[in-house]
Amino acid sequence: MLEAVLLVGGHGTRLRPLTITTPKPMLRVANATVTEHQIARAAAAGVSRIILGTSYKAEVFSAALGTGSSLGVELAYAVEDQPMGTGGAIRNASEHLGSGPDDPVLVFNGDVLTGVDIGALLDAWQTSGADVALYLTRVSDPRPYGLVPTTATGDVIAFLEKPERDEDIVTDQINAGLYVFRRSIIDEIAVGRPVSVERETFPGLLNRGAKVIGVVDESYWIDLGNPLAFVTGSRDLVTGTAPSPLVTNPGTALIDPSAQIHPDAVVGGGSAIGPNAIVEAGAVVDGSVLFAGATVRSQARVVHSVIGERAVVGAATSLDGVAVGDAATIGAGVELTRGARVWPNTVLPDGAVRYSSDV
Repeated sequence: MLEAVLLVGGHGTRLRPLTITTPKPMLRVANATVTEHQIARAAAAGVSRIILGTSYKAEVFSAALGTGSSLGVELAYAVEDQPMGTGGAIRNASEHLGSGPDDPVLVFNGDVLTGVDIGALLDAWQTSGADVALYLTRVSDPRPYGLVPTTATGDVIAFLEKPERDEDIVTDQINAGLYVFRRSIIDEIAVGRPVSVERETFPGLLNRGAKVIGVVDESYWIDLGNPLAFVTGSRDLVTGTAPSPLVTNPGTALIDPSAQIHPDAVVGGGSAIGPNAIVEAGAVVDGSVLFAGATVRSQARVVHSVIGERAVVGAATSLDGVAVGDAATIGAGVELTRGARVWPNTVLPDGAVRYSSDV
């Protein structure tokens, strides 16, 4: 039995206002939650049992996912009473593991979409005799991430968290948020206090001479940490750029059967339209996400934006790169520019008003 831990306990503050009402991993991309896409990818790689490490709004996960039978896996839930960091969350979840001390345990970060070859990562861990194998990817600007330089044979040299100086950028390889742990290593993580695997566990393993390897995989990868990245990830799933077993027919749009799209509306660019959403005549929805019950009125234009549950975009309104919280109402003729965020239940009146910041 191959087991995995999926870390889904974060507050998702960079994704507000969407995460004020819903945990980030339970937001819907391509008409399934981020967590469901990750579970499906893990199941396709042979994982049969997954422990979800939850904290923020933990009850949402169990209510929506239950035992996991509909996704072809067995799910268990490990709830943190207070945030314990990545290492603390893994250790807390370990109480639900049945793996032996030398068995592999996959650990997934809950806010990443990736096309990594999970089987190849497991094989590299196995054949190298590593204690931990890390999935690495290359990015053009590694400063926001944890850098992981390796030798020519893949042995990790150091862990450099979010370098601030140019001279500290020694590689473009970053920690991509998927690990294979030898089970006994997880059991060594301290209990009852916050622990960061990036800042404490991994450097500690290197200091004591443990074998830690990095496997570079340059397939699709995105961190869904902010609204624009979230919209991009959903679009890429819809169009097939990002792989998921839950998207069986990629195309220009993914529209829930219960949604109402007027024949004169234009929906495309990888848009995802959720249950009972409405797009009226003459409206344009391009590369965007509409959650359940959202409404886009006639002649409105919604581009690269995400519209929360039961939110309303007024007639002839224009949104470009905007995140709209649940049950917000944007009046007719309003313009919101890239980066603006509308908080849940906010009401913006009609009128030719241009907003470029949070409202």
